[in-house]
Amino acid sequence: MKPALIVVDMIKDNVGMHLSRRASSEFVKIIPPLQSVLGECRRRKIPVVFANDSFLEGDLLFSGQMKPHAIRGTEGVEVIPELGPESSDTVLEKRRMSAFFKTDLDLTLRLWQIDTILVAGIATHGCVYLTAMDGFAHDFRVVILEDCCAAHRAEIHEAFLGMMRAHPLEPIVRVMKQEELFELADVPPRI
Repeated sequence: MKPALIVVDMIKDNVGMHLSRRASSEFVKIIPPLQSVLGECRRRKIPVVFANDSFLEGDLLFSGQMKPHAIRGTEGVEVIPELGPESSDTVLEKRRMSAFFKTDLDLTLRLWQIDTILVAGIATHGCVYLTAMDGFAHDFRVVILEDCCAAHRAEIHEAFLGMMRAHPLEPIVRVMKQEELFELADVPPRI
């Protein structure tokens, strides 16, 4: 396995925006496990990509219930300071939910000879899922790191992961905890 970690939408506007809601603590709960997986990936020289919302003012997304946020060029599109990024990490701006849609992520991962993507971040049933499925559509194996993802409500996160565990793409697309990942024999060892 030659993996890369993709951390989806853990930016100031997204995490901060949801902190103002009653159920928002779900996003904050994954910060310590994300810090752990980021540290372990960096120690093992597993590439880290932060795929961040970065919208333009007047974006179609804001014509429904979604309020304007993560506007390109603002501080709100920056990764939360608890996670980095570090100089060895890659930051990717995205205008839609999938980190693959109209970005150079596929080309970058192929340059690095990656065959497996590890997906973490928010929201499990939205941007994390769409990034995972597009990764599979681009012929990558996929691991959704369940303890490093969150939805705005825990029951949505759990229900969605239950659906993914029963998906016929298992084990090409699978759900696991970070400690299970690092116990696999084919994960690069610590350096």
